[in-house]
Amino acid sequence: MNNEQEKPDFFDKPDNIKKILRVFYAICILLVVADFIVHRHIYHSWENIPAFYAIYGFVGCVLLVLLAKVMRKLLMREEDYYDK
Repeated sequence: MNNEQEKPDFFDKPDNIKKILRVFYAICILLVVADFIVHRHIYHSWENIPAFYAIYGFVGCVLLVLLAKVMRKLLMREEDYYDK
């Protein structure tokens, strides 16, 4: 057995997590700003809504999580399902 203390990983340090979150939020803000700058070829009128794709993606993720919760209730097996 190894009696040495394990070296903490990158994600074990709270400062590193804060840095990653700051970068993530900065990228999100830049993408929303780019939505106003980059010309898009609009096919439907609702695509003219500011930050439409960001809102669409967020709503899509929320709906997937809610659908997964419902599906879990339908598909969940007992803990000892394979032991029977």
